[in-house]
Amino acid sequence: METLDEYLIRAEQSHGHMCAGQVLGVRMAMLGCRAVGAEDPLGADKKRLLVFVEIDRCAADAINTVTGCRLGKRTLKYYDYGKLAATFLNTKTGEAVRVVARDSSRDAADMAFPDIKDRYARQLNAYKQLTDDELFIVERVKINVPVEDQPGRPVSRVFCEQCGEGVNDRREIVRDGRTLCRPCADGGYYSKL
Repeated sequence: METLDEYLIRAEQSHGHMCAGQVLGVRMAMLGCRAVGAEDPLGADKKRLLVFVEIDRCAADAINTVTGCRLGKRTLKYYDYGKLAATFLNTKTGEAVRVVARDSSRDAADMAFPDIKDRYARQLNAYKQLTDDELFIVERVKINVPVEDQPGRPVSRVFCEQCGEGVNDRREIVRDGRTLCRPCADGGYYSKL
């Protein structure tokens, strides 16, 4: 595994700026990978790691940088829980940990750098130096990944009987005997004009 400083440089390049969320994401990913025995997530361990992120903020990009997990490779899963948390699964061993940023880390940052007036600058500096225990809660969890959510080729493909669009990996809904995509069944984030 690379050093914190090396990952922070790469995370800043990938994300476009450095912020406290990037630092938390890098540290969270390093901790999660180590906890499940994925010491080389971009090399020898890249085919055995699945990551589930619970927020769509800066930390998610940092986690991607450290782990190499990506939505397009189906190794990064996104659940919109609005929590600064991620779960790391070693698919070979079944070992999984959920790492959650402690809300108290903000107070710890204030105490660590009281002379820095800007709150974000305090957090940026503190999150590089506080211990993992001060920053995170780590809990062992169990994850069952259905075959349709695993990396690899789609396991199924059907067509929506309303719009005609293809739907992969059992994401369809059967309602009143009709096979529908989720937007046609329940409404989507878009509406047709």
